[in-house]
Amino acid sequence: MGRLGWGGHFGGLAARLAGAFRADGTFAHDRLRFVDFVDDVEELLEEVARRERGDKEVADGFEEY
Repeated sequence: MGRLGWGGHFGGLAARLAGAFRADGTFAHDRLRFVDFVDDVEELLEEVARRERGDKEVADGFEEY
């Protein structure tokens, strides 16, 4: 995400996700459990939705999917 220029827009999202992947793009299971990664992504997306929309209900909608 950082290489795509999205890092600044999402307030550190790219930096927080970058450690979960190796240079070749594969998930680094030895660094982080996948279930923990998914939980972190859910929280980050909710944070982005709250910031972008200013609406808690929009952010909570991620849990439905």
